[in-house]
Amino acid sequence: MSYYLDVLKKYASFGGRARRKEFWMFTLIHVIILFALVGLYSATEVSAFYYLYIAYFIGTIIPTLAVTWRRLHDTGRSGGWYFISFVPIIGGFWLLALLVGAGQPQDNSYGPNPKAV
Repeated sequence: MSYYLDVLKKYASFGGRARRKEFWMFTLIHVIILFALVGLYSATEVSAFYYLYIAYFIGTIIPTLAVTWRRLHDTGRSGGWYFISFVPIIGGFWLLALLVGAGQPQDNSYGPNPKAV
């Protein structure tokens, strides 16, 4: 849970690096919350859950982009590589492959190795 909260604390911080664990733990908790809200809405059809889902989704767009950007920095790539996901069919898979890869063990131009800190 601390990885999730750490990403939210760095709400719009696009600088620096993010470890694989930080990125994937945030993504896991984020997806669980989204599915829980959709499930609550589907089960009860109470519109408050729908609006809560929309508010949560919109509120977490920037931290999700920021942690993805920082994860790309950890692999030694510019955050602009995020836009490869907009290439039809293969773009999302390509971005996933970049995000799954190991980060650079040494310091790079985006900051020190987050594992060493």
